[in-house]
Amino acid sequence: MQLSINEIAARLGIHALPHDRVISSLLTDSRSLANAAGTLFFAIPTDGNDGHRYISELYELGVRNFVVNAIPPSLHEKNDINWLVVGNTIDALQRIATRDKHFKGHIVGITGSRGKTTLKEWIYQLMEPLSDISRSPRSFNSQIGVPLSMWEIDKETSLAIIEAGISKKGEMERLAACILPDTVIVTNIGDAHAEGFSSRIEKASQKLMLASTPQTKTIIYCSDYPEIADAVMKYADGRNILGWSRKDEDAQLYIDTHITDKGEMRINYVWEGVANSFTAPLDTESDIENAANALAFMLSQGIEADVIAERFHHLHKIGTRLNVTEGVNGCSIILDSYTSDFSSLRPALDFMRRRRIPRQSSTLILSDLHHETSPTGNLYTEIAEIIRTAGISRFIGIGKVLSEHRELFPENALFFESTASLLKNLSTSDFQDEIILLKGSPEFSFKDVAEMLETRKHETVLEVNLDSIVANYNYFRNSLPSSCGIVCMVKASGYGAGSYEIAKTLQDCGAAYLAVAVLDEGIELRRQGITMPIMVMNPKVVNYKSMFANRLEPEIYSFGMLKDVIAEAEKNGITGYPIHIKLDTGMHRMGFVEDELPALMDIINSTDTVYAKSTFSHLATADCPDMDDFTELQLERFNRYTGYMLERSKQPILRHVLNSAGILRYPEHHYDMARLGIGLYGANTLPPEMEKPLAVVSTLRTVIIAIREYEPGETVGYGRWGKIERRSRIATLPIGYADGMNRHFGRGNISVMVNGKEAPTIGNICMDACMIDVTGIDCEVGDSVEIFGQNLPVQRLADILDTIPYEILTSVSPRVKRVYFRE
Repeated sequence: MQLSINEIAARLGIHALPHDRVISSLLTDSRSLANAAGTLFFAIPTDGNDGHRYISELYELGVRNFVVNAIPPSLHEKNDINWLVVGNTIDALQRIATRDKHFKGHIVGITGSRGKTTLKEWIYQLMEPLSDISRSPRSFNSQIGVPLSMWEIDKETSLAIIEAGISKKGEMERLAACILPDTVIVTNIGDAHAEGFSSRIEKASQKLMLASTPQTKTIIYCSDYPEIADAVMKYADGRNILGWSRKDEDAQLYIDTHITDKGEMRINYVWEGVANSFTAPLDTESDIENAANALAFMLSQGIEADVIAERFHHLHKIGTRLNVTEGVNGCSIILDSYTSDFSSLRPALDFMRRRRIPRQSSTLILSDLHHETSPTGNLYTEIAEIIRTAGISRFIGIGKVLSEHRELFPENALFFESTASLLKNLSTSDFQDEIILLKGSPEFSFKDVAEMLETRKHETVLEVNLDSIVANYNYFRNSLPSSCGIVCMVKASGYGAGSYEIAKTLQDCGAAYLAVAVLDEGIELRRQGITMPIMVMNPKVVNYKSMFANRLEPEIYSFGMLKDVIAEAEKNGITGYPIHIKLDTGMHRMGFVEDELPALMDIINSTDTVYAKSTFSHLATADCPDMDDFTELQLERFNRYTGYMLERSKQPILRHVLNSAGILRYPEHHYDMARLGIGLYGANTLPPEMEKPLAVVSTLRTVIIAIREYEPGETVGYGRWGKIERRSRIATLPIGYADGMNRHFGRGNISVMVNGKEAPTIGNICMDACMIDVTGIDCEVGDSVEIFGQNLPVQRLADILDTIPYEILTSVSPRVKRVYFRE
């Protein structure tokens, strides 16, 4: 969409602005800036950040149009800026991007708990040759993502598909008013994002508010879900209610499925009394739901049965991952397995821009795209323009069509007609200090390119789900008031998961602070491009100049440290440097005690080199309900100690005392900030009745590299501890105690997961390998094996060693490749 700034002002009820400019891009994150001249920036305050902080920086980069709550004093005199001053910048974004009254196409709104993105992509695949179609990029379904998706709808579009997700009451009304959908499809109602609702019934009712606008004429849903069926009936009057069922043969659309001999799914359906069927390359329960909703939509649009069968025959599953791995020669590799069409290119480039560290240049390796309705020439012209504005340093195109359009791209671009040709002509020495985005259609096998560029070839990997980090952060965020900031612990290399990618994700989430253990960890994060505040919890400082230069804020737990920092600040001409005062309220590890507080405040008040940014303490037993008396004693001491400090201080001091367990158990003691550690990484520390299962972040996975059968009487491994008592199949895995597979896990003490079944270890764990008994399990060389993760909780391994999940997570060796992904 494009609008003049005065058309936008009119939508907000604001008088004409002095500089009438054409706006082509709406920006809510300064790091995603691509086209300064045509950008309108929305300064959005969040729980841990405020977009108003970045206005001056964006002005220097050429942005001249801003939606703000208030005009920054430093820019008040600039006469070349269009200021749109509003009460709520998110509300303004939604009003600006609401469905245009002149839009003649059909808008489908998809809501539900699971399957929204897959259903959106499948409808796109099925309908793309039949209409001029657009849809939300990835899972842009939030209060901000929806209006950004709506803005991208072209006026020539005949069908637009928009996801709408909510996490609490009152959010859907705003999205419904923005989308104004003609058709609403409800996928299902599950437990995902359930914290903001009192029950599934309330959740279903809130989701169905997407259908509350007069524009909605059709609602599609599964009538087998009673919560959804009841919610739909509230909007039945005057609408086409299309309920499908796998149980009720009298339903408007009845569906029956089975797997054929060829491994495909046959879907038999009865619609308006007529039976039909088709096959599709599907195989899971969730596939059935998504296929049924897509089928119902096509039927509601009057698509003929033979066309439906033909389109479903070509349906292909979508990859939803963006994998990030360490590459050769200082490179980072992003493998995008989402979709390989034009509309998914911008979000992938934006993701790359956010992940780039300062020393890296940007490289895009792109294949021919799936056919879209835009003429080929126009399509690749627009791709070339996007690449130019995205600041791509090097472009490599793969495919005959891209090669035919090479004249549209920069002179230094390289083109190959196949992936094999690229692999033949380029090697690892052709790449140095680059962030490389690989975005290709499945038939181009870009995994082969990723394999060439990855620095580690070890078959054992630690998969880190960045979406789970976000989910766990939001779970704890919802237990705190919006005024309370969160300090996120990324020490010990992000509890073994890798600090940089975790830090990038938390910076995007709006965390108030990151916390590392030692100075070197903080310096490395700065080197990688992390700009948010960083607290150093154990700063045995040798190089104070590095600490000051990298804006790393030390924890101070003794008078000796405090005097050292003050002396070094004076020597380096530093004033007003933030420090964090640690108090000992009962842990008795480090920190100031009550008797030392008067002298502490005397020193702090007598200098202008440093100031107490925050004060904090550690709770020793917040996760031990049987020791609540001690926790409450610590909390009482903390309140008393900090009360005295605030009385003596010349300026406000932030306070924080709660850890992961404390956030859930003692929300009344939230103060100004809380520290989130092990809970962020998906490990529960409280009994099930006190804490819901957290999202799994890390999965340690390996592969089978050998399988042999042995007769009774044979033994396996060092010391012959693995005694075979029946004819057995023994598989070897390339993971040993040098990788973090503790020796105590051998001899059958744990089982690992192979193709959905548990296989016990046999014999001793070796340095680089271990053996498992796969007798009776259908498996072969190359099959994946889970050591811990979604199916085998890390707590289970911790129990074997009589330890805690922290030790298991941080014991995974650095030689194990980390693979980061987002769905």
